[in-house]
Amino acid sequence: MPKTFLIDTTRCTACRGCQLACKEWHDLPANETKQRGTHQNPPDLNPNNLKIVRFRERMKPDGTVVWNFFPDQCRHCITPICKDVADMAVPGAIIKDAKTGMVIATEKSAQLSPQDAQAVIDACPYNIPRLDPKTKRLTKCDMCIDRVTAGMLPICVKTCPTGTMAFGEREEILPMAKKRLEIVKKTFPKAFLADVKDVSVIYLLAEEKEHYYEHAAFM
Repeated sequence: MPKTFLIDTTRCTACRGCQLACKEWHDLPANETKQRGTHQNPPDLNPNNLKIVRFRERMKPDGTVVWNFFPDQCRHCITPICKDVADMAVPGAIIKDAKTGMVIATEKSAQLSPQDAQAVIDACPYNIPRLDPKTKRLTKCDMCIDRVTAGMLPICVKTCPTGTMAFGEREEILPMAKKRLEIVKKTFPKAFLADVKDVSVIYLLAEEKEHYYEHAAFM
């Protein structure tokens, strides 16, 4: 069975520990950033940030301010369309590990033409892959393949202080996700599990996806 994440956004405090730990583990350089009127930083995924916590703030009609936080990363789709599109140009540019379900952008992705690389990016329903202008490779979360194959947790899961993220065999995570959803629905009746049948990174959202991020869920 493939490995699977459960990311319970109702527990996320936007500490960004996962974001920083991912950056440090993958030895990624700093970004040059500036204040853009939001606490979200950087403003989007990029070759130096494979995971970011997205911030969404709004005011309800009663004047209550609501913050929703969304730790964004590759969903490691059960049937990755990015791989299908890449294979038409450079087979092996993106691979899916049969044992773990990890979807990995390999060094062969540097062989994709700019047009083919953009086609792969555009094909992703979650707006995840990014092209590194220096290496010409596609970049995205690799599910910490080095850690997982060594029997360790992905660094984001290991670092999270609030229990927002769980990781394990899909057959174990799915019942956990459904049980947690039942609990969350008592407080947030609109809560749902995003695209649970199609992805290996399952998000529990308390509200409609537009209150988090336009690509938070596909369906």
